[in-house]
Amino acid sequence: MKKDIIIPEVENVFLAVVQEWSDDFMEKVWYAYLINDSDFDIDSVMVVSKAFGTIDGEMKKTSLLRHAFVEVPAVSVVKIEMVEKSLLVLNNEFMVTFFIGNTLYDKKFIFKAHSIHEDFSEEVPILFVDGVMVK
Repeated sequence: MKKDIIIPEVENVFLAVVQEWSDDFMEKVWYAYLINDSDFDIDSVMVVSKAFGTIDGEMKKTSLLRHAFVEVPAVSVVKIEMVEKSLLVLNNEFMVTFFIGNTLYDKKFIFKAHSIHEDFSEEVPILFVDGVMVK
């Protein structure tokens, strides 16, 4: 029975974390974006995020944040959330679930601890700004 279950592979949908100026904080802050670089609109998008890891030998984890988007059109981006700078030392996980037509897709994207940094930036497709991507 397990062999009959088809789990489709997520392609051309990924996450990026980009630094932007914030007037509220009067400094540059990191924002997470969902990028749909495919030829298909994705529907009923759910993003669940959390951070976890060890700080000073003590295990830490954040509460879950949930975001829902009715539709993310083909070749577009949607801003998910701000990534607070104290969380950059932790693993930041984003679980993304969506539909293309009647097919359900899901994928876990993890930004490893200390990986969200200017040194690891590259140009993000569609946004055309530098950021850290996980595919």
